[in-house]
Amino acid sequence: MLPLALSIGDPSGIGPEIAVQAWLQRKALSLPPFYILGDPALLAARARHMGLDAPLAELDPEDANSYFAERLPVVALENSLTDTPGQPSAANAAGIVEAIARAVEDTLAGRACAIVTAPIAKKPLYDAGFQFPGHTEFLGHLAEEATGIAARPVMMLAGPELRTVPVTVHQALSDVPSTLTAALIEQTARIVARDLASRFAIVAPRIAVAGLNPHAGEGGAMGTEDAEIIAPAIAALRAQGIDAFGPLPADTMFHARARQGYDVALCMYHDQALIPVKTLAFDETVNVTLGLPFIRTSPDHGTAFDIAGQGLARPDSLIAAIRLARQLADNAAPTT
Repeated sequence: MLPLALSIGDPSGIGPEIAVQAWLQRKALSLPPFYILGDPALLAARARHMGLDAPLAELDPEDANSYFAERLPVVALENSLTDTPGQPSAANAAGIVEAIARAVEDTLAGRACAIVTAPIAKKPLYDAGFQFPGHTEFLGHLAEEATGIAARPVMMLAGPELRTVPVTVHQALSDVPSTLTAALIEQTARIVARDLASRFAIVAPRIAVAGLNPHAGEGGAMGTEDAEIIAPAIAALRAQGIDAFGPLPADTMFHARARQGYDVALCMYHDQALIPVKTLAFDETVNVTLGLPFIRTSPDHGTAFDIAGQGLARPDSLIAAIRLARQLADNAAPTT
């Protein structure tokens, strides 16, 4: 099996150190081979700073599997990166973007089986002229640019006890009701159902759909969106053979007994989806991007500039992202 491509993320955050820590646990945890798209000098410097014994091997992706057991495989970027823990800089933007783009290129070219991305921060990228809201949208752009096919990336948070998908993502709560449409809900749910079947090996996914308003609108007493937008979308999905049901009151759909009745919760806005899954399993939850022609996972946390380089960061979510990426790649691999 091909290795995983791990983009370095913002090097001023905890990405470099948790990547090294993950590699150091490769044998104990039986981690699948991966290589880091980054700056070898920066990774070596951060490992020394952290007191970590991690010999590096600068190589091409094709050689990563051969070196992984004894050396941390690193594919060097054309753009160098500056190792300034806790001090993000727009000067690193070119390297951060290059690492993501090359991970996509390697995966689509068959040099890697999936992409794992370490966290990025938006402001340093914006300061350097980055035109996309974040990782997900940039990945969608790269996919469309490479294949000529429009991509609709969908964010899923996958933990050991719960999977959630927000229909609207990084926008103000006050803008959600005007953004939410039956068509958007349908499109998101179709992508979720397709990828749960093809990549998660869930043959007939059960999709629990959350309401927007308290008590899912309480029959119109607390808002009309649930009856006028969400319910028609669910009816349309069911007519297409997708096992979607709701709208459900969000305050009663995440307890243990309720979770047994579905495979994924389709939520109407960011916090409605992310709060329950991160509360249940913050360190084991993984961000998975659906709707792309390649597999992409990432930790569920950010750059953590405030603790970068201090020996406080835990690699648990990155390790979970590495494991899930390999599992999804195995599920999606053609059988012979």
